[in-house]
Amino acid sequence: MAQIDVFNQEAKSVKQMELADAVFAVEPNQQAIYDAILAYQAGLRQGTHSTLTRSFVSGTGKKPFRQKGTGRARQGSTRATQWRGGAIAFGPHPRKYNLKTNRKVRRLALRSALSEKVAEANLTVLENLSFDEIKTKKAVALLAAFGFERKTLFVAEASEDFDNAYLSMRNVPNATVVTVSSLNVYDIVNADKIVFTEAAAAKAGEVFA
Repeated sequence: MAQIDVFNQEAKSVKQMELADAVFAVEPNQQAIYDAILAYQAGLRQGTHSTLTRSFVSGTGKKPFRQKGTGRARQGSTRATQWRGGAIAFGPHPRKYNLKTNRKVRRLALRSALSEKVAEANLTVLENLSFDEIKTKKAVALLAAFGFERKTLFVAEASEDFDNAYLSMRNVPNATVVTVSSLNVYDIVNADKIVFTEAAAAKAGEVFA
């Protein structure tokens, strides 16, 4: 198992912990990462778009003018697609965009994304994410101590006391707090830095293995 430093909230190394190689040190599978992100983004689509076909457009069924003798192209209805106010040809209709991804592929994608962050030295382990009070200034100070200026994803274990930290970071741009159970590949790849609490890192080593 690989050793990694554990920092306190002042960005000082206080000890070391072992990261599970089965989760944080695997050969990244780019196809699994791609499939997982594609499925995640597809799931965000509402699919409520809708257009009217000829049967739904308001209007008369009467022929607009006689078939012959006008010199114009024959027309059968003003509800046809070529008429202003008519129907839409081949327009979108409500549908589900959900893509199915196998459980093994999802797990592999998570392990691959986390291993990439470790290999790039973009994963940090924090002793805890416990704040005495709800204060945005404390969250900003934490980010400044580590020099995190871009998108940072904090991962905590659900049983930990991180409520104050979560509320303190709501107004901080580019900072997000999630639990291990809600961690997904898109959030990992989208973040520049990943910060696990010590408990969260241990939990991830168990559940994602």
